[in-house]
Amino acid sequence: MKKFFKAVVVLIAFHSSEIISQDVEEIVVTSSFVDATEVTNPLYVIDGDDISDDATTSLGDAIDSYLGVSIADYGAAVGQPIIRGMSGPRVKILKNGMVNRDVSGLGVDHLNDVDLNDINQIEIVKGPSSLLYANGTIGGIINVVDDVISSTNYDSPEANFGLETQSVNDGDSQSVSYKENIGGYNFSFSYKDTSFGNYDIPSGAVIHEEEDHDDHDDHDDHDEEEHEEHEEDLGYVNNSDFAVEATKFGISKVADWGYLGFAIDNLESVYGIPFHGDEHGDEHGDEHGDEEDHDDHEDEEGHDEHGEERIFSTTDSETFTIKGSYNVGGNLINKVDFTYRDSDYTLTEAHEEEGHDDHEDEEGHDDHDEDEHEGHAPTVFANQATEYGAIFDMSNAGMSQKIVVNFVDEDNSIVGEEAFMNPANNEEFTLGYYMSKDLDLFNVDLGFRMDQIDRSGSVTDEDHGDVDYYSIDDTTNSFAVSLGRDLTENLNVNLGYASVERLPSVIELFMNGPHMATGRLETGDPNLNSETSNNFDITFNYENNGFFAYASFYVNDVDNYITLMDEDEDHEDEHHDEDEHHDEDEHHEDEDGHDDHDDHGHGNLIHANYVQEDAEFDGYEIEFGKSMDFGSGELTLSFGRDVVNAEFSDGHNVPRINPSRNVYSLSYEEDDIVFKLSLKDVDAQNDFGEGETKTDGYQMLDTRITKTFGMGGNSKLKVSLFGRNLLDEVARNHSSFVKDQVPLPGKNIGLKFNLTF
Repeated sequence: MKKFFKAVVVLIAFHSSEIISQDVEEIVVTSSFVDATEVTNPLYVIDGDDISDDATTSLGDAIDSYLGVSIADYGAAVGQPIIRGMSGPRVKILKNGMVNRDVSGLGVDHLNDVDLNDINQIEIVKGPSSLLYANGTIGGIINVVDDVISSTNYDSPEANFGLETQSVNDGDSQSVSYKENIGGYNFSFSYKDTSFGNYDIPSGAVIHEEEDHDDHDDHDDHDEEEHEEHEEDLGYVNNSDFAVEATKFGISKVADWGYLGFAIDNLESVYGIPFHGDEHGDEHGDEHGDEEDHDDHEDEEGHDEHGEERIFSTTDSETFTIKGSYNVGGNLINKVDFTYRDSDYTLTEAHEEEGHDDHEDEEGHDDHDEDEHEGHAPTVFANQATEYGAIFDMSNAGMSQKIVVNFVDEDNSIVGEEAFMNPANNEEFTLGYYMSKDLDLFNVDLGFRMDQIDRSGSVTDEDHGDVDYYSIDDTTNSFAVSLGRDLTENLNVNLGYASVERLPSVIELFMNGPHMATGRLETGDPNLNSETSNNFDITFNYENNGFFAYASFYVNDVDNYITLMDEDEDHEDEHHDEDEHHDEDEHHEDEDGHDDHDDHGHGNLIHANYVQEDAEFDGYEIEFGKSMDFGSGELTLSFGRDVVNAEFSDGHNVPRINPSRNVYSLSYEEDDIVFKLSLKDVDAQNDFGEGETKTDGYQMLDTRITKTFGMGGNSKLKVSLFGRNLLDEVARNHSSFVKDQVPLPGKNIGLKFNLTF
């Protein structure tokens, strides 16, 4: 059946990332510091309608089908984007041109808290040349754009109401938005409420690590448990639910002198953690469905972290933004764009014991300290940030040029039972120069930026409670140049080179403790050096009589690439031996409250360290297709492929690099009907890093049909029927730390209504 579906799609399509690279209409990249109005660089601009008409998902899942872009998922709520193999602090998520200051960088189980309701577009800039567009990084940027602070007057009042239902999680979503110009002021309001339950997966999709059961294979008293259903047989991932409420409100005033406005947005969510390592016993978490299997092993494993316990996170984000532009009209400066944002973000991870009283009496918390297991204290991840900046436009008739000044003051803290890093502060001052000039032979974009960075934090010695304080004060310098030229009337080429320096993040510097989300004891290094990326890419675009083609090739050499590397087994065994023979009295003499991270509790976690080694990333993205008249509409067939290879200088593979993919796509548009069909064929990943395992390939068949009905006047009703993973494939991302235990969702059928007045 799967081969039949694939054959049908292959016969009628070539492939794509569901986007036509050579759109003839002008596209404005709002995040750009230079006046980028054409898609000539390795970037995508995704229209907001493509997001609003499709299934509600995480940010990463929404853009996962675009070439060069993938995700590291951690259940349905979390999908952290990866660009050309680069992830984490190398990829920045922007909201209207300013970095979104959540705590996604502090844990792979933390979501990118961005509201995708009522947006204009999503801009994806790939590669280090992203510094030409915003405060980018080595991997690139993803900018989510809305007009909650509108720089132009709304033409007429507009109200939108949306409803959605999904089968894979028995979930639903409701949204409302309203925009109007009242008395010369633009008012914008939007609200969305989403509630998804545990998502379904194909039977047998969850993989158990054999070593978790080896010690118990000969125990006859497991007969009862063997007859109980495991989660992989239940067909869903426990603790994979997700609920979110997002509200945005903005006011702006537009006049001849420019515009000025402010916005307040709030996002609150709660989502289950489908995996949670256990440093005391089982390395698995709630997602295994082994809750019943281990009830009789409390004496061996101590704390029962299964079945009776729910582990979940709640987030609360409040941001206040001021944004505006003043037309100076001077001889040197034309206008000044300015921004200010205050962000207050918290993520609280907590444990909830269902039937806690019975559970407590039954277990008695034997073999563990009373204060550790009587009730899990929550862990609070917080980020409080203030950012402000200005862009001085000094363009003239001959060239576009801008000077950018930006300042950020950011406080990160982790407080609670599973705090694995002491509070840290990050201050950045940026000075940048950007220019764009159309010469006779080619168009040149050039950017320089200097970032003065001060990152301060501390590391606690777990054995003795000593605290070492660090302040990393350094200046990074980066530049990028891009040359574009029309080779023929139908073919253009763009060459890009960038050298980007990145200072280690606070996690890479000051991490020091057990990180249950990864099942590892992670240790940072305050002495890490800056990463320096030297990236070269070349991009071709071709269009002629409905045929289009796109190809982008890149090589990215990264000096001092920072990665989380698992220790080898021999080294790990030495640590385990030391842990087991550690003096118990020393465990209790720590008066600074660090018992929870003592060596006695880490024996079952993988020891991993943030280390540096030169690395090379290379790869390509290609896409070609044909648009043609078909019936009363237009049919587009396309094929695309993306490949990324990443190796360290000594020849071993960089860990968690997603494999190559082919995407076959068909789209048809006729009047008020849009139909899309895509098959994403993901290869198996056999080139894996140390401590990793092979990941099987899979095929993901998705479709969507949208019909727009006129309701009289300017009112319209959009009805979208969508299907995800229609083949019900067992699918997992190689980049995910929990790929075996938390596979991707199974078949999902959904219906969506959007009514606009």
